[in-house]
Amino acid sequence: MKKIFLLTTLLYAACWQAEAQYVSKAWVSDQKDGTYINPVLHADYSDPDVCAAGEDFYMTASSFGCAPGLPILHSKDLVNWKYVGYALKQIEPIEFFNAPQHGKGVWAPSIRHHNGEFYIYWGDPDHGIFMVKTKDPAGEWEKPILVKAGRGMIDPAPLWDEDGKVYLVHAWAGSRAALNSVITICEMNAEGTKVISDPVLVFDGNDGINHTIEGPKLYKRNGYYYIFAPAGGVATGWQLVLRSQNIYGPYEKKIVMAQGSTDINGPHQGAWVDTQTEESWFVHFQDKAMYGRVVHLNPMKWVNDWPVIGEDKDGDGCGEPVTRYKKPNVGKNYPVETPADSDEFNTRQLGLQWEWHANYQDTFGYTSDLGFIRIYGHILSENFVNFWEVPNLLLQKFMAEEFTATTKLKVSAKMDGQQSGLIVMGWDYCYLGVEKEGDKFILKQVTCKDAEQKIPETVTRLAELPASRKYEAGLFPNYERDIYLRVKIEKGGICHFYYSLDGKKYKAIGMPFTARQGKWIGAKVGLFSTTPYGKERGWVDADWFHIDK
Repeated sequence: MKKIFLLTTLLYAACWQAEAQYVSKAWVSDQKDGTYINPVLHADYSDPDVCAAGEDFYMTASSFGCAPGLPILHSKDLVNWKYVGYALKQIEPIEFFNAPQHGKGVWAPSIRHHNGEFYIYWGDPDHGIFMVKTKDPAGEWEKPILVKAGRGMIDPAPLWDEDGKVYLVHAWAGSRAALNSVITICEMNAEGTKVISDPVLVFDGNDGINHTIEGPKLYKRNGYYYIFAPAGGVATGWQLVLRSQNIYGPYEKKIVMAQGSTDINGPHQGAWVDTQTEESWFVHFQDKAMYGRVVHLNPMKWVNDWPVIGEDKDGDGCGEPVTRYKKPNVGKNYPVETPADSDEFNTRQLGLQWEWHANYQDTFGYTSDLGFIRIYGHILSENFVNFWEVPNLLLQKFMAEEFTATTKLKVSAKMDGQQSGLIVMGWDYCYLGVEKEGDKFILKQVTCKDAEQKIPETVTRLAELPASRKYEAGLFPNYERDIYLRVKIEKGGICHFYYSLDGKKYKAIGMPFTARQGKWIGAKVGLFSTTPYGKERGWVDADWFHIDK
């Protein structure tokens, strides 16, 4: 009996460890030889910020109007990361974000560990600066607090000073405030829950050099206050650092990392973090169009109280980003690990790789212990134009330059026009839809260019498919179609679509499509179900969703 118990325990431990150390088939940064390659996360974690807590590192990133919001990732070595949760179950104000609000919501958060608690501050350009906190970043977070109401305030970061004062630095969005390229600092109460002073201008980027300065992070070291802030624009900018011995300036300025001779454009906006072995590192993003803002890790050193990020080959104090480098020394070696992407849909917990396009509502669908996830058809508006209005798109980030996504679906429909399928979503989008028509189903490819501009879809009928089964269900019979759908993504975001009726032989179908980023987010891939206006909802049961190279 003891042997059986021991064997069971070991098997359980092995299964738990295997689940905890997920390794993607599409992208792995750790090269297993003491080095890593950039990006450490080839996925859209826009405006990343990282804090250290003992031997642990926690990352969060912008999530805009997607829910849940503020993803929380954990690492032991800054190279191998996994999802551990979200700080926001719903985006506030809740009613506003119950509908898709593309490009709005959670902008450029900062995460800090202070007095045993974790704090995240973020700016919502339409509502103000918010804060949420917890003692366990992988657990429940408290209800968000509106620290300061207003429009245009973005990219906030706090600093708890040695004298007990608490400061908040932030930038301004020209689209809301009609001013930008300036950095201001204000004071908060001791709890960090309320701004108690007017903003003070500490740096003006309208100097003909450092335009579009934003994303500031506030630190203190060796008697200097430092503001790490990107300038020059998202796709083409550089990493600027300001320093002063007075919190309100005047600040000296220095460019400490730029693209230089590399092919890594716009290397900036992120987090300085130290390991327990006193190494300094900088986590930042690179804008890669349809792939979003992918995450890089660069070494950082201090020279004459200025940081130098990346490799400074010519000794001018401005580094270039690395493509391959030795891993951080954290005193131990840790297993290879990546955020999850494939999903068997076997549990009641929605995989952390998934987000909805708006706050979750019960009519979106349900997880289950039945071996599938169900997504109910969103009832389209009477004046439907395209999917820009659909909130219950279940999507995940592109996780590599090249990958293949395959899903097994059971499409259920009682009424004509009900459809479900596989979608690549962005400003332009394309999907394979399985739509009921009479007693059969139509497999179609639908594309839309410039969805935000309310451009209508283009529909191409590809094949007629008989129903897999039919059974009586109230006033109308229910028709079902089992099908496997696949999209293969090539470099440059080129998408090729396939389908199969048996899961063995896949047939190429439709035209190639070039993925395009969404509003401030990268392109995403996932599942959908819709129902025409005024009709009862159809649904789709997804058995699994697999990501391969």
